[in-house]
Amino acid sequence: MTDSAVNVSHHMTTQPPNDPPTGTMLCSREPAPAKQTAKPGEGCFQFETTYQGNIGNDMGVSTMGYRSARYNLPEYHEATYAKYYQAFADRDNADRVRHAAEDTIRETDAQTRLTQDETTKKLAERLRDLHFWKDELEREINDIRTETDCLVDQKKRLERALAACELALLIAMDNLNCREKREGIDLVQDEVELNLLKELEVINNVQDLLKRTIREAEAQIKRNRDRKYELEFDWSDKKEADEIDSFNVGLRNEHTNKQYHAGAAKFAEVQSTPESWAQFTHDNITRAEHERMASIQLRTLIDNILIDTSRDMREQADAVECAFERRLEEMEDTLAKIKDGLKKTVEGIATTEMSISCLREAIKSKEDPVKVAQTRLYTRESRPNVENTRDPAQYQSV
Repeated sequence: MTDSAVNVSHHMTTQPPNDPPTGTMLCSREPAPAKQTAKPGEGCFQFETTYQGNIGNDMGVSTMGYRSARYNLPEYHEATYAKYYQAFADRDNADRVRHAAEDTIRETDAQTRLTQDETTKKLAERLRDLHFWKDELEREINDIRTETDCLVDQKKRLERALAACELALLIAMDNLNCREKREGIDLVQDEVELNLLKELEVINNVQDLLKRTIREAEAQIKRNRDRKYELEFDWSDKKEADEIDSFNVGLRNEHTNKQYHAGAAKFAEVQSTPESWAQFTHDNITRAEHERMASIQLRTLIDNILIDTSRDMREQADAVECAFERRLEEMEDTLAKIKDGLKKTVEGIATTEMSISCLREAIKSKEDPVKVAQTRLYTRESRPNVENTRDPAQYQSV
């Protein structure tokens, strides 16, 4: 037997062809070919020691160590069986590979459907989360938009109040300027002037407070709009992601709008995690709610400021009016007294003038007696000598 025949025989004993692979069910399988064996006593083949053919002489030359170029029949059968068995083994192995491929196809199909269904389920869950946060963003956007509009209205109220303060300030300044035209003793720093100066101080303080509040309202409106922009930007991204994921959820194998995309299975270098994604939107909403609460508090503060400043200015205006009324009453009383005094003075002047007239008449009526007295004195000076005496008559005449 040759070395190749021995190898084939060894292969036949180590790998029996009739054993099916473990876990594989073959529907039909070709039986292994029956091995053709030699006749008894022909199990091994020995080489002839001498060549017994006719070579043209009978010298009987020894040919030991040589063999013929032809194979014998058992060798032929062994070689043929080896080839046939190898073909059977290859076909059997091909059957195993085919059945394994079919099992792999079934398993991969089932795994693909399971994975695709799981992916679709996770996409649907992602859409629910996306819709939840998008609805929260829409709610907060509407709330902060409404709150910003209310704060803008409050700012307009502040501006109208500031314009009203300008009018009140002009009136107070005009009152002070007009009172500067008083003359003499009437130019006095009375209660009215003190209250007018206090009203100016109140108005200036109110104006400063309103201006500061307007600046705070403008800053708060800007912060509200910044937060609203962040929310709208986030909502816009989620809207786009919603459209993309809605398309992906509805995408099926039988659809035609699918294709290969090279590198699509690679993770991007910069991507958010579900936790950071939710935290990002949560932080945006939290900041917007914080600014909205601050805006509500500022609106409440504006209401209180408008009420307090209006009350303070009204109280001071009432104080100025009361001071004016008291001053007017005082001046009217003084004027009445002056008029009464003037009347009495005029009457006294008239009486005095009448007395003067009487005096003048009395003086005029005394001219003749004076003339008589002076004539008497003059004529008596003409008495001669000792007769010119300072007698009682002389003294009486003087």
